[in-house]
Amino acid sequence: MKDDQSRPPACDCRESPADGSRDSPEPEQPCEAALAVYRRALVTGGLPRDEVTGCLVALHLMVADRESPGSMIPVPPETASYAALAPLQEAILERRRTLRATRATLSVFESLYADVHRSEQPALTPLSGAAVISRALDAGAAGCREEVRTAHPGGGRPAHVLQEALIRDLGNLRRGVRQRTIYQHTVRSDRATLSYIEQVTAAGAEVRTLAEVVDRVIVLDRDLAFVPFSDEPHRALRIQHPSLVRFLARGFDEAWARAVPVRPERAPLRTPVITSDLQRTILLAVVNGETDASIARRIGMSRRSVAEHMRKVSEQLGSTSRAQLGYLVATSGLLDG
Repeated sequence: MKDDQSRPPACDCRESPADGSRDSPEPEQPCEAALAVYRRALVTGGLPRDEVTGCLVALHLMVADRESPGSMIPVPPETASYAALAPLQEAILERRRTLRATRATLSVFESLYADVHRSEQPALTPLSGAAVISRALDAGAAGCREEVRTAHPGGGRPAHVLQEALIRDLGNLRRGVRQRTIYQHTVRSDRATLSYIEQVTAAGAEVRTLAEVVDRVIVLDRDLAFVPFSDEPHRALRIQHPSLVRFLARGFDEAWARAVPVRPERAPLRTPVITSDLQRTILLAVVNGETDASIARRIGMSRRSVAEHMRKVSEQLGSTSRAQLGYLVATSGLLDG
């Protein structure tokens, strides 16, 4: 039986890092066996084929000796590099040719894609200026076929804004377009907004209120919507992306299901349900550490009214500080239910 140690070592130098680890970031080095065999071949002028490692053959550093069959002779690395590297260089050139061809092909499709979509209306369009936004709303409302959904935070709205909206909304209602609007509870004591509500509900609109409306939104049918573009005034975003418009419509419908109807012809407007809802919203804000100013902005109530409400609750619970009030509210059971 032949001794295993006499067999030429099977090695691929390209897979033999200096530290023996394939994950080494250092340049790969040939194995010790390959270096020893190549050195011996250089000294002796040649070696039997079965003593030459496979990696030396793969790198063309050892080639068959035509004058001595079964033997191999060493080749200078500079000479061997042409035969060893030429296929790799050709493969790189071919990859580059393929890359350039693929890029050129894709550029044709990019031009086609741009031409097709150039005529389409953008899905998101920023609008700046009160006049521009008003015209965009008028155009959207004129094209509305089935329903207008609107939600307005911040309590009562300015009289001139309500008058502008009234003309547009009454026109829609006369055309048979359904209108649903959500305000905050605090509009129930705002005369200008109540006057607007009386007129649109008499024409068939539906209005409900919540303690808090997250943000302003107008959804026309299910293919167009308007939302604030930023915190800056007179900036809006026109949305024509079907998925985004459907998302906004679903959010409105969920809020609508929780809202309380407003019927101006029926008194009182401020029912126990409304009072309880407002109180709960204010008390939750206190527990969360919000200031009177922050609460007032969020629920559309004056800061003085919020402060007065806090004073009454503080007296009821015997609180002497804002921190103590938050604790007492959280543990008093006022937020239960």
